[in-house]
Amino acid sequence: GVITGAVSMILLMVQDRRGQRPFEFVILGLLGVIAVGFLASVVVEPPSFTEAAAGLIPRFDGAESVLIAAAMLGATIMPHAVYLHSGLARDRHGHPEAGPVRRRLLRITRVDVGLAMLLAGAVNMSMLLLAASTLGGREGVDSIEGAHAAVGETLGPVSALLFAMGLLASGLASTSVGAYAGAMIMDGLLRKRIPIMVRRLVTLIPALTILAAGVDPSRALVVSQVVLSFGIPFALIPLVRFTSDRTLMGGDVNHRITAYAAWLIAGIVVALNIALIYLTVL
Repeated sequence: GVITGAVSMILLMVQDRRGQRPFEFVILGLLGVIAVGFLASVVVEPPSFTEAAAGLIPRFDGAESVLIAAAMLGATIMPHAVYLHSGLARDRHGHPEAGPVRRRLLRITRVDVGLAMLLAGAVNMSMLLLAASTLGGREGVDSIEGAHAAVGETLGPVSALLFAMGLLASGLASTSVGAYAGAMIMDGLLRKRIPIMVRRLVTLIPALTILAAGVDPSRALVVSQVVLSFGIPFALIPLVRFTSDRTLMGGDVNHRITAYAAWLIAGIVVALNIALIYLTVL
C-alpha cells in the first residue's frame, strides 16, 4: 500500500509540473502492462468457448453474488473517472465553437472512448475467464496471495509473474486516477487546489488504517468497489440529463436512441443497487 501510494504521488507530481500529457502516457503504459498480464494467461490456457458464452447470461445466486456484481460494476465504470475524463477533455481542447472543429473533436473522442472501453472490456473478460478456468473449484483462492499461487501451480511461474504485474499495475493506475479525479472534483466544487501531499494523505491514511486493523484486504477491496457502484447514478443521471437537453447541447444533443439506452443503463444500475440494499440490509 505504501509503495502504491508513493508511486501514485510521483505520478501526480509529474502531472502537476509537466501537464496531463505525460500522465496520460504513464497510465496508458500501465494499461498495457495490465492487458499483457491478464490476457497472456488466457492465451496460455484458452477457456472453453461454449462455457464462456454461457457465462454471458447474467445469473445471481444469493446476496453475495449481487454484492460481487455491484463491486465489478463499480470497479469497471468508476464514477469519478467520468468527471476526470470530462476535465481532461476540457483542459486539452478548451471550449471550441460549434462547427467542423467541434464535430471533429467529438468524433475523435467517440473513437477514443470506444477503443478504451473495448480494451477494458477485453481485460475484464480475461480476468473472469482466468478465474473461472484456473481458480474454479479450488480452496484458498479468495485472496490475492491464494489466487497468485493457484495461477502459478496451474499455468506456471511466468504466468503467475505476469498476473502479479497486472495486479500491481492496476493498483497503481487506479490510485493515480482516483487521486487525480479527486483533485479535479474538489477544484471544481470548492474552487480551491489542495496540495499533493494532503491529497495523498487523506486517501492513504484511511486505507492503511483499515489494513493495519486486520481487515481482510480482499473483502475491503470488494466493499470499496460496491461503494463506488452506488456513486455511479450520481454521475450518470446528471450526465445523461444534461447531454439530452437541446438548450444546453444545441446540435450536439444526444440522439434519441442514445438517450433511451443511457436511461436504461442508469435504471439497471439503480435497480442493482436497490436489490443489493434489500438483500443485505433489509
